[in-house]
Amino acid sequence: MSTLIKNNPVPNKYVVFQHHQLGNNYNELYLNNDSSTSLNYNQNTQASLYSNNNGSSLSLRRTHSPSKQSVRSLKSVNQTRQQQSKQAPKPLFICEPFVKIALVKGSYKTIVQLPKYVDYHEWLALNTFELFNHLNKFYGVIAEYVTPDRYPIMTADPKTEYVWMMPNGKTVSLPANQYIDHALTWINNKINDQTIFPTKSGMAFPPSFLKEIKGIYIQMFRIIAHIFHNHFDKFVHLSLEAHWNSYFAHFISFVIEFDLIDKHELEPLRMLIDNLETQGKIIPFSKNTL
Repeated sequence: MSTLIKNNPVPNKYVVFQHHQLGNNYNELYLNNDSSTSLNYNQNTQASLYSNNNGSSLSLRRTHSPSKQSVRSLKSVNQTRQQQSKQAPKPLFICEPFVKIALVKGSYKTIVQLPKYVDYHEWLALNTFELFNHLNKFYGVIAEYVTPDRYPIMTADPKTEYVWMMPNGKTVSLPANQYIDHALTWINNKINDQTIFPTKSGMAFPPSFLKEIKGIYIQMFRIIAHIFHNHFDKFVHLSLEAHWNSYFAHFISFVIEFDLIDKHELEPLRMLIDNLETQGKIIPFSKNTL
């Protein structure tokens, strides 16, 4: 069973940044399961987003680097499976009422936009840290179900397998729990690397920062896609679908606002993203000005 990163403290630089430059208005959302709650960015409330934690912890270790090219089409591997998927019903997360269940109304654009007088790199760093920690907690809810016998390869939809890049440049198939464990550890190591995410005053972000951020978001999206396609029913069973949907709307809004993931990488959740655009919860890619 995959274990998780627990209680990773926010670097001091980002604590100061969040509390003193932004005020107490960032972590105000999603405190209850009332879908009628409206977005209110200026409300003076400090809280934890999408709060659910199973208390698991992740043992850190050195892992190999993932690759943007580590996506394998399963069409050539299993043509029959793909043909069957064409006749299969839509995924549960795209069906009503689940696709419309959320904790808030309105667009998430207002909470992902770069605030006035806030440094661009600081904003990316803070939100990346927050979104990663919440993803880690959500995965903790279903981690015990991600076993090698049930999920011997890391997939999103039936047409997509994610493979891991080894030091020699070769890609290998891993069970989903191992892939996710590698990805979470890899992201955690990046976030705690002072040369990438500097936390001391006067330290500059490296020229490669945006590239590093994009790599992190690709891996987070792959974990999200796996959860949606393989474990959404578990969130429904636990009455957490509104929390999970709200998290994803926040995540994808941030990705769109700052152009952090190529469109082709988002294909496994394209139907859901289109639906959220139609609902007005996220801005369409075509309207993104970046």
